[in-house]
Amino acid sequence: MSWQQQQQESQGVVLTGYHSNAEPLPKSGLYAPSCASVPDNQATLPSHRTGNDTVQQSENTQHGDRYGPATFTSSTKISTDLSPLHHPSSAACPRSQLSSSPKPGSSPRHSPNSRPKPRPRCQRYNSQDSLDEMQMDDYWKEVENITRSGGGAGRGEGGGEGEVQEDEQQKIPEEGEQEEAWLAEAGLARLFDDSLSADQEQEEDSAVFLSTLTRTQAAAVQRRLTSLQQTLRRRNRQHVPDVRDIFRPPEKNEEPSKPPSKGGSENGQKDVTSAAEIDTEMNVEIAFSEQALTYRDNHQSFSTSSGSPDDKLPNFKLLRDKTGQTRIGDLSPLDMKKVHRLVLVEMTALFDTAGIDLKAHKPIRVKTKESGLFGVPLATLLDQDQKRASGTKVPFILQRLISHIEEEGLDTEGLLRIPGVAARVKLLSQELESSFYDGTFPWQHLKQHDAASLLKQFIRELPHPLLTVEYLSAFIAVNKLPTKKQQLQALHLLVLLLPEANRDTLKALVEFFQRVIDHQVKNKMTLNNVCVVMAPNIFMFKGFRSKVTEQQEFSMATSTTNIVRLLIRYQNLLWTIPKFIVTQVRQQNMESQRKQNKERAVRKLLKKITIDKPPDKAIFEENSKGFIRVQAPQFSKVSMVVQLTEHLQAADVLTRFLSQDSSVAVKREDLCLYEIGGNIKERCLDGETYMKDLFQLNPNAEWVIKAAQR
Repeated sequence: MSWQQQQQESQGVVLTGYHSNAEPLPKSGLYAPSCASVPDNQATLPSHRTGNDTVQQSENTQHGDRYGPATFTSSTKISTDLSPLHHPSSAACPRSQLSSSPKPGSSPRHSPNSRPKPRPRCQRYNSQDSLDEMQMDDYWKEVENITRSGGGAGRGEGGGEGEVQEDEQQKIPEEGEQEEAWLAEAGLARLFDDSLSADQEQEEDSAVFLSTLTRTQAAAVQRRLTSLQQTLRRRNRQHVPDVRDIFRPPEKNEEPSKPPSKGGSENGQKDVTSAAEIDTEMNVEIAFSEQALTYRDNHQSFSTSSGSPDDKLPNFKLLRDKTGQTRIGDLSPLDMKKVHRLVLVEMTALFDTAGIDLKAHKPIRVKTKESGLFGVPLATLLDQDQKRASGTKVPFILQRLISHIEEEGLDTEGLLRIPGVAARVKLLSQELESSFYDGTFPWQHLKQHDAASLLKQFIRELPHPLLTVEYLSAFIAVNKLPTKKQQLQALHLLVLLLPEANRDTLKALVEFFQRVIDHQVKNKMTLNNVCVVMAPNIFMFKGFRSKVTEQQEFSMATSTTNIVRLLIRYQNLLWTIPKFIVTQVRQQNMESQRKQNKERAVRKLLKKITIDKPPDKAIFEENSKGFIRVQAPQFSKVSMVVQLTEHLQAADVLTRFLSQDSSVAVKREDLCLYEIGGNIKERCLDGETYMKDLFQLNPNAEWVIKAAQR
């Protein structure tokens, strides 16, 4: 077996390089765009920047996708070759100045005879959205700083002195375990395990869930179920339901599920446009995997992307929806469970459409600290903080470090990039551990660069990665998707899949990073500067460097930097729930209600017998005449009648309510108009929601004003 094949079999998702400059990359000039020669006094540093890159390149390079790998068709296999590729030399980086490729088994960073050669100067670009100007030197300097500070063991090294947890945090699932875990997370365990206790409600829930899936989502479920059944048969287990029994053809009296046509989709919305679609529009009414399928079908004979001619990030924006945008936290916990299941299936279907096989890792239990600040699980931190202030969503220590940096000023040059003094930072972290909750820590003496180093230390010393062991490989695999739009769509889904604590903490971080970038004129920290510095802190968890190959670490540099870049640039889009997911939640609720009609009819009959119903009749008459009754049980004005017009928005309803009830002590921004019942459990409405359009979508809902529960 060759060295390359051994590397392929030992890894899950193969981390391929990501680069999208207009010119092909030279053989070892992945980091040449930094445009600065290596000083003589740095010649002995580990030569991360002179290592060989593993960027994959299409054979038809003149049609290469500037946004990433070429479009995958159903017959395309993802290349897992980690061997170097020969690239033509470019005018900016002559071949004569490039170092030779390392041989398999050698380490260019640790070889005693290797010295990094000075890199040629190259042209700088003014766009802060372009990867061309990324200073990858800062990435490797950050890796070196992390290693020196004891925050990350080197290749083949163990943890530092007094290490509480084990280095090994993840393991590759055994055959069939991944499919079992996936189906169980999607709430479909009954499809493969007959030994589970018979639960009629759970069976009906699975049937309702499956009935609302799109063709690509159903295909993702079917693919994993088929794979699992083949594995179970090999293990000589008892018979399990055949996949054909679950995805059987529709009965004659059932309406078949049709793929989206030019006129509309399965959910009755507009169909995705062809190759001519406008790159700046994010269509959230059509499932992302369905859009990707259309893109693949239209581009399978090409290797180019329909994106912009350079690698500047498009100005993506959501298509305005009259029924309102749904942000994370707007839905009830019951509906959010449905969202998680749907998003998991949709995310998998999106990667399936691109031919990318995700090899999820399983987290294993590690010994962690049960109290303190650094190296403590997020859940534990929040638990101890919520005892002091209920409703806390982001750890106090992270909030305090961010606020301190902002109070002292975001104009400090090199903020986040220039590290604090390692010895002083270590003492400060120990002092924080002992005096943070007592309120005796001397914040007034904490320097900006030291505070930034403590913030980065907090992130990378989390016992499990902020992006989680389960989804970390999926985040990295985002770079394999063929267009920036699909990459953003995949990130959108992955953010929704993160546990609530991780998602809220990540949101607080990217919002802080954006505020740092807003002061780039003074602090010299552009979007790219922040990304290259923060990527290793977010992606390099404990024991990481001892688990990846040299070449994988090289390719991860630009890959992980690109992910952080997208997270910061499009944060206003990523923390929303796509409309097609909300539509599927509504469909599930309606289908569940339809299955319970008989029981509901009996309850209504009993209710009519025992309760006087004139108010319901009055409400029905109000609705039929274009009026709705808005309830406000928490306030003195219990309800009011509002006439529906074409331009009436949720914000107008709140304004009218406040004008009629002057006794309300709650701030306007803390109030929300809720849509409750009908085809949704509970939803806090966006202020720009058009009430008449939403009423037509959910005529059986109740409308309630109360304090926002986010």
